Amino acid sequence: MGQNSVRGEGTRRRVPRARELGWDDDLYGAGEATGAGDDAPEEKTAQADAPASTRAARRRGNAGGGTGAGGRAAARKRAKKTGKRKVLRWVAITLSLLILGTAGAGYLYYEHLNGNIRSGGRAGGESGVKKAPPNALGDTPLNILLIGSDSRQDEKNIALGGGRNDKDRKPLADVQMLLHVSADRENASIISIPRDTVVPIPECKGEDGTPYAATTNRPINESLQRGGPGCTLTTWESLTGVYIDHWLMVDFAGVVAMADEVGGVPVCVRTGVHDKSTARVKGGSGLKLRAGTTEVKGEQALQWLRTRHAFGSDQNRAKAQHMYMNGMMKKLQSQNAWTDTARLTGLAETATKALQVSDGLKTVKKLFDLSMQLKNVKLDRLTTATVPTDPYRLNPDAWLQLRPSAADKMWAMLRDDVAFDKNGDKADGTTKPKPSTKPKTPAEAPGSFVVTVVNGTDGGGEPAVEGRARDLAEILKGKGFTQADASKNGGGRKDSVVTYPKADGDQGKANALSVAKALGLPDSAARAAADDTGGITLVVGADWREGGTYKKPTAVAGDLPEGADDKADCMDVYSVYKWDGKS
Repeated sequence: MGQNSVRGEGTRRRVPRARELGWDDDLYGAGEATGAGDDAPEEKTAQADAPASTRAARRRGNAGGGTGAGGRAAARKRAKKTGKRKVLRWVAITLSLLILGTAGAGYLYYEHLNGNIRSGGRAGGESGVKKAPPNALGDTPLNILLIGSDSRQDEKNIALGGGRNDKDRKPLADVQMLLHVSADRENASIISIPRDTVVPIPECKGEDGTPYAATTNRPINESLQRGGPGCTLTTWESLTGVYIDHWLMVDFAGVVAMADEVGGVPVCVRTGVHDKSTARVKGGSGLKLRAGTTEVKGEQALQWLRTRHAFGSDQNRAKAQHMYMNGMMKKLQSQNAWTDTARLTGLAETATKALQVSDGLKTVKKLFDLSMQLKNVKLDRLTTATVPTDPYRLNPDAWLQLRPSAADKMWAMLRDDVAFDKNGDKADGTTKPKPSTKPKTPAEAPGSFVVTVVNGTDGGGEPAVEGRARDLAEILKGKGFTQADASKNGGGRKDSVVTYPKADGDQGKANALSVAKALGLPDSAARAAADDTGGITLVVGADWREGGTYKKPTAVAGDLPEGADDKADCMDVYSVYKWDGKS
């Protein structure tokens, strides 16, 4: 410090402020300016109040500048004490600056990542599907729709996917996978529908408000063109009866970026493969790999996901895509991606740029919370499956249609949260008991509340069974529910449910359960309705087209339809596309 900071009167006014902040006075020359800067205000007051002789003695024997033994000892003690305090204060200042600095940088980086995220509405239309009620522990399944777009609207995508003439074409959803994570977060499934499968696409509205009429004769990948990813989600909900929480979409460039970020994803082919144009079939992804396992990244990763001809069919392409997803999960777990800060930062930067998400995931925190729900699912509890299909009756050479019995079974397993694998069974072959969902409140007398019966038997694609609501209302009256009445309105639904107003709480649930029990419906059929208007409502779904007592096949963990489970260690290559690894 200069002389002014020692003798200048201005510096005296800075001392109290420095002390208030916990800084050392000597940093500002205050110690020199005030003489003994270590005295607390109370000590100074006591000195001022002491007799003059006492104050003089103190000055002679105890002041830092004293020459006696007592003065020197006191000076050394005071200097040591001051030194310690300086160190502590410097540490405090340094830590404060570091905390403030990193907090500021962290906040700015967090906002930077949030700025990367592109989002859109969750749904593009009305499916009528409600979120499954929580179990006794308050947990619900998690369903996320993963969409791979073939967009050419970006120059990077054109370079990777070709087709500059498609730059202005609305993208198609060439990859569609539903990720289902069980309510207890112990198992997960990835289910694909091949892109050329014809399904009913409901009425949708685009992000810009453009309406799109419903259609029943177009492939599912066109749903993205008819209202964006929200319409693809609504299509899946209408098809499966499963509520989907979020969607995530990635384009060509995003696939490449993510594969590069993890350092490559392991995939395997039994023989060398070259997916090229042939005299009979034009196009091809360009994938060229030697036999065995390869960690694909960059453009090679995209080629793997797009290869269809070399693997023989759309169904086998889905199998290859599932192999890629399994490999990605394995790679992330081996890299400790959820706990390694450096890895997490790199992934966050890449993912927020690569992904477009539904509004419920439009912040880094929400994306991180989502990933934390996935990190503990063991790979032997992750099942990949493709819904079995047959050639579409009106265009068998180009399109496919779902096999109804197989699809309905898989959708029912998802709705009931039945594991696609058998690895959750105990050693004695029994499964873990599910928590009881029965409320403590007893049901009211059957004849004391209204039950509205709705005919929803057309929810599976077949025409509604005429008079079904009336018949069930009469059966309920015979069981004591004298206020049961059939509704004239329909409500197409795949599964039969008994809903109650959420506002009615345990009493509503108890009443709904009493209706379900009277008809043989499982407890899981009693669900809170999002719409609090009305009372108890029985919707007779497509799974109960006849009979007065509900008879539902018991879903068994791992009991997938034949041909659905498509997990493979290595992909077979169609003969025309086999490569010797030399040319």
